[in-house]
Amino acid sequence: MLNSYSAKTKVDPKDAKLSMAHFFVAFGALALGGLMGLLQTLVRSGKFELPLGIGYYQVLTAHGVLMGLVLTTFFIMGFQYAAVSRTAGPHSNAARRTGWIGFWLMTAGTLMSGTMILLNEASVLYTFYAPLKAHWIFYLGLTFVVVGSWVDGAAQIMTYAKWRKNNPGKPSPLLSFMAVINTVMWIVATIGVAATVLFQLLPWSLGLVDRVDVLVSRTLFWYFGHPLVYFWLLPAYMCWYAIIPKIIGGKIFSDSLARLSFILFLLFSIPVGFHHQLTEPGIDPAWKFLQVVLTFMVVIPSLMTAFSLFATFERYGRSKGAKGLFGWFKVLPWNDARFTVPFMGMASFIPAGAGGIINASNQMDQVVHNTIWVTGHFHLTAATSVVLTFFGISYWLVPHLTGRKLTKAMNKLGIIQAWVWFIGMAFMSGAMHIQGLLGGPRRSSFSTYGDSQQALDWIPYQIAQAVGGTILFLGIILVLIIFINLAFFAPKGDEEFPVGVAENLEEKAPMVFENWKLWLGITAALILFAYTIPFIDIIQNAPPGSKGFKTW
Repeated sequence: MLNSYSAKTKVDPKDAKLSMAHFFVAFGALALGGLMGLLQTLVRSGKFELPLGIGYYQVLTAHGVLMGLVLTTFFIMGFQYAAVSRTAGPHSNAARRTGWIGFWLMTAGTLMSGTMILLNEASVLYTFYAPLKAHWIFYLGLTFVVVGSWVDGAAQIMTYAKWRKNNPGKPSPLLSFMAVINTVMWIVATIGVAATVLFQLLPWSLGLVDRVDVLVSRTLFWYFGHPLVYFWLLPAYMCWYAIIPKIIGGKIFSDSLARLSFILFLLFSIPVGFHHQLTEPGIDPAWKFLQVVLTFMVVIPSLMTAFSLFATFERYGRSKGAKGLFGWFKVLPWNDARFTVPFMGMASFIPAGAGGIINASNQMDQVVHNTIWVTGHFHLTAATSVVLTFFGISYWLVPHLTGRKLTKAMNKLGIIQAWVWFIGMAFMSGAMHIQGLLGGPRRSSFSTYGDSQQALDWIPYQIAQAVGGTILFLGIILVLIIFINLAFFAPKGDEEFPVGVAENLEEKAPMVFENWKLWLGITAALILFAYTIPFIDIIQNAPPGSKGFKTW
């Protein structure tokens, strides 16, 4: 196990090639999706109109799909594939072929869905809620993306399984264990979205059936939609737990605590979708309450993570002679983009997590549910905590994979980029939160609603969002410059793939953590408990269903 953590270990060049292929698609999605986001905020300010007959909801759908699904899924799969190769050993030829098949399936699906969005044949927003109806190619493309991600994830599981077979009775490398937990959670969660697309939306869009059950479709989407958030978040946690300690020169506070927190995310992130449907008729309130309780269980591994991280920082600081309650804060390596950029993501997660508790609380959710507050929360969690950490990972991982070095100039530009992003998001997300409390709706283009005074009061906040969106787009330009430099132009060299070791090397992680039958069994039991009876009730008491609508 310790050999796999050697600082000299590199990702196999053949594995690096596949990881980089994922990153090229991810950063391409960032460029196009970021432009769509900028256009949205400019339109919502009331000071700009889209040219060439481009529709607002066309742009909104492209932004959500490219940033929320394409950027994240490709980056995560590329990162996890490299992390497993680095810690569990090079992937076999069979696993590598599996990974490439998954990558090309995902890429083909992305091109199919993206083309339909750009042709205005799929302006159904990021959640593609029925009865909004898209072209069948859009739904088939989504199916390819999901199935491709399963195949991509299978490559990681194959290499993990090979390591387990060759090292019986030993706990697997921490990063590989975390990657597999996240992949398994993703596969279980995406069964919901695959089911609604394959059995409802695809036949409906092909005209094989006339109507669709909207509540069934929405329930299956949110069975997937909330664990999707943790699918984004857990790779950031992988960096925070296992990589940041090595970067700062410290140790992982507890290997076992890190593993336990990931298992708790697997258990409690899936049977909670009803907290996105608290205002939805047709679902018994008792089942909504149960899933809200399960939602708050996810707070536990989040607080475990916060404790572990700050224990690592404080112990490192004390080892450097730091005194007082916060003396350790001063000795952290603030001039190292590999640390500072993810740390800013961590700091953003404090208000983001607090907003999540509000969204999941039945009474408070009534106030903010269909307002732009939710969009502001989303941009603090996914677009700040997660994305800033992803940027920080790319600053050392891309040169590691391409055989180049993170130069002082790029390191400094990375820190500048993070501050630009942080400031832009403070403007945009802050204004969204306030406008949401004033009743401003989400998913809506600019409107004064007949010069209603309430709507006119929102306009200053919408202008602030445009200012923030413009600053964020500058941040995207900066990160693309850094990515292109590190991929093609930085000087040749060896950039470390940092992997931390536990503070107490004698502490052996309990093998029960690797008992997949146990954890998958509990996960399945929780899902069946949370969904079986309400789902039967939804189907038995279903209305006739809805015909499709193409609104835009």
